[in-house]
Amino acid sequence: MIVEALQGELVRLRPIRAQDADAMWESVSDPEGRRLTGTTRDFTRREIDEWCASVAGAVGRVDLAVTAGGSDEYLGEIVLNDIDHVVRSANLRLAMRPGYRGRGYGTEAIWLMLGLAFDTLGLHRVGLDVLATNARAKSLYENLGFVAEGRLRDAARDGERFCDVVVMGILDEEYRAATP
Repeated sequence: MIVEALQGELVRLRPIRAQDADAMWESVSDPEGRRLTGTTRDFTRREIDEWCASVAGAVGRVDLAVTAGGSDEYLGEIVLNDIDHVVRSANLRLAMRPGYRGRGYGTEAIWLMLGLAFDTLGLHRVGLDVLATNARAKSLYENLGFVAEGRLRDAARDGERFCDVVVMGILDEEYRAATP
């Protein structure tokens, strides 16, 4: 699904493009980011180059670069994937580059993407998975109105150890109740 741009007070979300490959490569190669998200798959530089060049036109998903401060620099990505228009649900994923985590960019990016999901696409539910060991991310999602719905025991890796995955979701009426 093609989305031109979403503008907030702090961030602007725009389609990912080929020029973002260097920054995305930094993100997927970052050990701390991989640990926080439970990423175990190794990507090749060629895969990242091809992904950045083609993902804007992908069906069933919206992948947007997070930018801020009037700059077009890729600071991270926010993704709405597994969009199911019959069930009216989707999955949300956020990954910020090293150095841009904890600055509030992700919070506003999530809020903008939820607006797209509920107000534009007419979805009923947006879900996500967060590692139980990532307390900061879990707290962020809770503060935005996501509710813990379940726990998948030892379903991911946190470095060399197994860890639980917390399944979270937000419904359209919960989003609307939390909207300022």
